[in-house]
Amino acid sequence: MAKSLGLILVLSLVSLVPLCFSAGTHGGLYPQFYDHSCPKAQEIVKSIVAKAVAKEARMAASLLRLHFHDCFVKGCDASVLLDSSRTIISEKRSNPNRNSARGFEVLDEIKAALEKECPETVSCADLLALAARDSTVLTGGPSWEVPLGRRDRRGASLSGSNNNIPAPNNTFQTILTKFKLQGLNIVDLVALSGSHTIGNSRCTSFRQRLYNQSGNGQPDNTLDKTYAAQLRTRCPRSGGDQNLFFLDFVSPTKFDNSYFKNLLVYKGLLNSDEVLFTKNEESRELVKTYAENQELFFQHFAKSMVKMGNISPLTGSKGEIRKNCRKVNA
Repeated sequence: MAKSLGLILVLSLVSLVPLCFSAGTHGGLYPQFYDHSCPKAQEIVKSIVAKAVAKEARMAASLLRLHFHDCFVKGCDASVLLDSSRTIISEKRSNPNRNSARGFEVLDEIKAALEKECPETVSCADLLALAARDSTVLTGGPSWEVPLGRRDRRGASLSGSNNNIPAPNNTFQTILTKFKLQGLNIVDLVALSGSHTIGNSRCTSFRQRLYNQSGNGQPDNTLDKTYAAQLRTRCPRSGGDQNLFFLDFVSPTKFDNSYFKNLLVYKGLLNSDEVLFTKNEESRELVKTYAENQELFFQHFAKSMVKMGNISPLTGSKGEIRKNCRKVNA
């Protein structure tokens, strides 16, 4: 009971934080960073993201995911966008990104437009943060002011990408630890997991839940049996690894709180989704709260996205402003 009261107090305090973050800076970042050097920057990003999402609804989730996968590896520095070269092993080759990270061509188009408008001014790291926000808004989710001023790293970390990004089959405690290592807490974990209200996942990411969850040849008992049977029709014991499934089958292209409602009835697609409801009392209460209160979920999501976007940014004279997001400047 004391735990529940404590959680209610935390939720109340978090919900009081306004969505306008322009009052202060975030690690040297602030929303007006390009107001004079490239005043049309945000407009350019938004228009190209809107065009891409109109062409393919799935792109919104892909762009949002890239920002996550960038920030969890040595900070929000666009390292995830670098291709392999003589001196760089690309993070695109890591387990979390291989055959699944996408949207790079959209970011190439944004970067080309920005280089034409204001050369060597807007970083690829900032593009990722803006594209993530715009993708959320375009699919019906909350908006927030994006603190800007990140610079781009001149290297990548394949091992960081393999080790730091939460995996679909991680335990709840492992996922929470990975969030805490980035300075994020349990509210951030549950709120940001709500991004799975849009997008898809591959059969290979959840197959073990259907056939062999605990190494005993049995399916996951926290997965609704009817839902599991539906999933098995297109996710067999072997083959079909790349077959795609909606993370939120109720409203797969709309950013809302149905993801949390699915968890309440044991219809979370990934193990890393359902454990939020089954393995920890505090996260369970958060899931229930967001399932009942979409507005609060939106407030917390926006606040957590700003917090995540502030993980170890390169600012000032650190890093560089890449001319091409796929390679470091010559």
